[in-house]
Amino acid sequence: MRKIIATACCLFFIFADTIAQESLQEKKFLVQKKLILFPINSDGQKYNLDFCAGDFKTYFDLRLASHEDSTDYWVFMDVSKFHGQQVNISGKKNTGLSDGFKLIHQSDEIKTDVPIYSEKLRPQIHFSSKRGWINDPNGLVYYDGVYHLYYQHNPYDWAWGNMHWGHAVSKDLVHWEEMPIVLHPDEMGTMFSGSAVVDKNNTSGFKTGNEDVIVYAYSTNLDKVAQAQNLAYSNDGGKTLQKYENNPILPAIKRFGTNDERDPKVFWYEPNNNWVMVLHEGLGQSIYTSNDLKKWNFESHVKGFWECPELFELPIDGDEENKKWVLSGASGNYKLGSFDGKEFIPETDKLNYLKGKMYAAQTYNNNPDGRRIQIGWGTVDSPGMPFNKMMAFPTELSLKSTKQGPRLHLNPVKEIANLYKSSKSYNDLIFGDKDVNKEIDAVSTPLLHIKTSIEPVTNRKFTILINGYEFNYNLNDNLLNDVFVPLIDYTLDLEFIVDINAIEVFINGGQQVMVIPHDSNQQIPGITFSGKNETLIKHLEIHELNSIW
Repeated sequence: MRKIIATACCLFFIFADTIAQESLQEKKFLVQKKLILFPINSDGQKYNLDFCAGDFKTYFDLRLASHEDSTDYWVFMDVSKFHGQQVNISGKKNTGLSDGFKLIHQSDEIKTDVPIYSEKLRPQIHFSSKRGWINDPNGLVYYDGVYHLYYQHNPYDWAWGNMHWGHAVSKDLVHWEEMPIVLHPDEMGTMFSGSAVVDKNNTSGFKTGNEDVIVYAYSTNLDKVAQAQNLAYSNDGGKTLQKYENNPILPAIKRFGTNDERDPKVFWYEPNNNWVMVLHEGLGQSIYTSNDLKKWNFESHVKGFWECPELFELPIDGDEENKKWVLSGASGNYKLGSFDGKEFIPETDKLNYLKGKMYAAQTYNNNPDGRRIQIGWGTVDSPGMPFNKMMAFPTELSLKSTKQGPRLHLNPVKEIANLYKSSKSYNDLIFGDKDVNKEIDAVSTPLLHIKTSIEPVTNRKFTILINGYEFNYNLNDNLLNDVFVPLIDYTLDLEFIVDINAIEVFINGGQQVMVIPHDSNQQIPGITFSGKNETLIKHLEIHELNSIW
């Protein structure tokens, strides 16, 4: 009887396995080229696919086109590291999937009708990925002369999903080169946000060669019900990452009763000779400490913040003897206070510097010249394009004294000068009843960096037009468009970074920041001023910019 049962069970599993195999659509490649290309229909059905190459396994979904003439664009998977190996792509058998699988092929180049970086809405002075969606900047770290920008990335769709870690590098913070993806979804979930540190003393024990090991803390998201904290590390200067075999280092425990446990930001706290992690939990930011990056102790919690925590110290007005700590969240909200390595004590109510299309900013802990450099996610849509969203332009953060106390200020990094193609400056121009625009030279490109200081004389309203976009200021209610902007010493200081698809505005030395979507295509490039009576332009700089590509 046992033999009959055993035989029946064996036959059942063979039969079940056969059915499973027959229900799968598979495509196998012996990797001989750099990329595998997938045709995408933006309005098509989503298919869930598995990818396997030896011990490497991942999964993703995409809107696979079933015919060449229904293909809107092509996306790619970089398989160069699997050269000479067999890889397998599979999904649940379906007529549309079967047709789409016939179009999947290897190539050394991305298939495209329009050259990459020359598309109509492609940002020309902000980083964007070649294909797919990007969001939060992750793992910002400087190592051996290179700035690393990792980021949340869906390489297979225009919309959010399939979270991977994309990767780009730069030597000057303005010219970026996209690199292969470093973290793929696994059995613990998709790859959510995190940070990176250079573990110079090898406290983690991950170092295997001559390079300092870079350690990455990141969240995984499993079906939106479990978010855990994990480690990866790199022994080749950040080019490739290895996931820690004993992940997670912090399992999903729902300490504050929700599934929201994510976005670890880690840094070295010198006074206590240990690591600090700021982690979003519940409706606030939690602080943990560790000696080895693997075992973490909960220390404290600050309520009232959402996602993407940051915690760092800055001098006030450059005075190294007078510093404050900044605790922030994803929306440009922050508090100033003190920090003893375990607890942040707020000394201000919540403050804010941001209006418009930026979110989830992160900073570099270890810039070699000591600057605190920040990159935010520019949430500007790119309709009809094979890519979506961008990174905001890198800014230097500082604390400056105001009549209300010290406040955070953001200023474009000085490296923007590397993009200057031509520059003009003007002083003491009057506009209003007089047309001052004839005195301002025309520009040849919509890519601009503009600085100006304006003083109302007898005019309470004036307009600045940049590439067809109107900025209206009214002294009566102190509104710049819909943002409250008081004059400082009776002067309005404005700085603009103008791209094909967006305008960033830094107000009064960067105390306030606006990020505005604007299509500069088909617009007359340049800046003009208008208003009644008299307004004084104390100073005006116009720098034409080269593309970062």
